Amino acid sequence: MEKINRRQFISQFGLATAAMCVSPRFAFAKPLASDKKIRLGVVGGNFGLGFFFHEHPNCIVEAVSDLDTQRRNKLMEVYQCKKSYESLEKLLRDPKVEAVALFTPAPDHVRHTIQCLKAGKHVLCAVPAAMNEEECYQLFEAVKRSGLTYMMAETTTYREETMMAQEFYRAGKFGNIFSSAAQYYHPGLETLYFDDNKKPTWRHGLPPMLYPTHVTSFLIAVTGERLVSVACNGWGDGSPLLNNNPYGNPFWNETALFRTDKGNSFMGEVCWRGALVGVERGQWHGDKMSYYSEYKGLGSHQVVSSEMQGKDEGGFVVDEPEMHFVEMKPFWKTGLPGKISHISGHGNSHCFITHEFISSLVENRKPGVDVHEALAYTIPGIIAHKSAMHDGELLKIPVFD
Repeated sequence: MEKINRRQFISQFGLATAAMCVSPRFAFAKPLASDKKIRLGVVGGNFGLGFFFHEHPNCIVEAVSDLDTQRRNKLMEVYQCKKSYESLEKLLRDPKVEAVALFTPAPDHVRHTIQCLKAGKHVLCAVPAAMNEEECYQLFEAVKRSGLTYMMAETTTYREETMMAQEFYRAGKFGNIFSSAAQYYHPGLETLYFDDNKKPTWRHGLPPMLYPTHVTSFLIAVTGERLVSVACNGWGDGSPLLNNNPYGNPFWNETALFRTDKGNSFMGEVCWRGALVGVERGQWHGDKMSYYSEYKGLGSHQVVSSEMQGKDEGGFVVDEPEMHFVEMKPFWKTGLPGKISHISGHGNSHCFITHEFISSLVENRKPGVDVHEALAYTIPGIIAHKSAMHDGELLKIPVFD
């Protein structure tokens, strides 16, 4: 491992590399002892094509569904499934389907999840869990009442960078984490505002903080903290593209300062427009070590406190911590069963999401991102947007624990 000081880091960043070996983050990432098969229905042929249920030794894709014929046929092809339905409602009548993976538009998530639960099906649902406070409560009560398994398919929780941060945290490497930050930048999202027929999609004018989970999970999945208050600021430029959007949203970008239940600070930012590189990244700042995740080829690195000191440009004494470039370990090689052990989308998270949902059903246990965790990721953004619409008013965030 190469050690460099602060000035060397600035001049050499992106050029040096050093390997760091850590053990696998997820205890569940191992072959299952059971040969039980979960019969799954996959609904939604856009994002829903990016998972690997057909490769999991404990899963059979029993049926697929999409309103569009072409997407439905593509689902059948990808998941090697011969049965399809024209709607979720028809799929839910199939007695062989035990669980449903929902990849439908975000405004439909709660309604569709509740439909599945009422039909006696376990649910894996794309993000976000809900779009407003009322839906959060509806979802929470529906899952609790059903006694069935609900999991949200949050990719950041299962990114390799997050896995590494959890390893550091569990080993006590950070010391005390006193602040953290995360950014989700997706400039150019307006290309998804309208379909090929110029009809508005559900993304038209979507408030950035109503899609917060790629940000909030960087902290919550590592430390388990809950975000309890927020002040948020929004930025818009008066673009006509935002006119008449169903959310009444004037903002392209939103920046929020959260307080955690441990009294720590967390800054979260979701941006749809600007001179920004598209990225999902996290930072964790501790009194012993800080860690900064990968940023578009610039690498991940850690900063470790030391006894070394130097002087700044004004001649004042300043600490000179050690800085290490960190090469990501290929976590996907460390125990995922059979054919599903390979690289995948969103920081190699898709195979882990697939395995966690299926294994939680086989082992009859709570999944990593259950309804408590899903709402902890989701509702802070809902309240943050509310704050932005009220000129940055400090607001409390409900906690579903």
